[in-house]
Amino acid sequence: MANLKELRSRITSVSSTMQITSAMKMVSAAKLSKAQDAITAMRPYADKLTELLQGLSATLSEGASSKFAEEREVQNVLIVPISSNRGLAGAFNSNIIKGVKKIAAEEFADKNIHLFTLGKKADDILKKTFTVDKNDNTIFDHLEYEPVAEIAEHIMDEFVKGNYDKVVLVYNKFKNAATQIVMNEQFLPIVPIETEEKVTLDYVFEPNKEEIIEELIPKSLKMQLFKALRDSFASEHGARMTAMHKATDNATELRDSLKLSYNKARQASITNEILEIVGGAEAAANS
Repeated sequence: MANLKELRSRITSVSSTMQITSAMKMVSAAKLSKAQDAITAMRPYADKLTELLQGLSATLSEGASSKFAEEREVQNVLIVPISSNRGLAGAFNSNIIKGVKKIAAEEFADKNIHLFTLGKKADDILKKTFTVDKNDNTIFDHLEYEPVAEIAEHIMDEFVKGNYDKVVLVYNKFKNAATQIVMNEQFLPIVPIETEEKVTLDYVFEPNKEEIIEELIPKSLKMQLFKALRDSFASEHGARMTAMHKATDNATELRDSLKLSYNKARQASITNEILEIVGGAEAAANS
């Protein structure tokens, strides 16, 4: 009977857990729908802005350049890991942590590495290994353009001052609810367009290319960071929805297995009681 009591307790516990994971899955699915719409609507604008900026930069006369495109010897590297504030999202956060450690070991092994962590999970783990200059764990509370633009401005100012020679974003790019791609994306200096052909733009520029570029670069960089955060936000809810779906399925299988074991144990217990009663009756009849 003690075994039956233990099984009943486990079934109740698993059923309760299954209700929680199912509820979390539905919440993440609702949030994912909004986040997916936001990043899908934003990507064409951000990509076109980057394309225009790279095209303009490639057509500048030789020697003309921007302070944000300055290539210099890399000594100080700033890595910006974008994670979440909460767990229960499968490998979402661990992939970011692994990505940071991988590029730190393979690409910047002999460099001074600094971090600007966006999200609590990456900050909690990476600060044990790397120097965290700044962190912002509140950015996802209300993911709006203005606070992201302020972070981008801070990073740009530090780059121009020479405190960092290269800035890299590490984040999950949203593909679909089940797939997130870890991106190592150079933020600064600006990556020039790679082509052997001469780039020509059939536009009339007013006032001139140089001034337009200086105006577009800060906007483009702010938009690049905002897009990365939007991608990560959608990826987080997709990863959590998938993880909670799998957890719910596993809990359902475990509950069914426990119920089967409970029914077998109960049947065996009833059978033993019947045999004892029959055996007792036969003993009494023979006495």
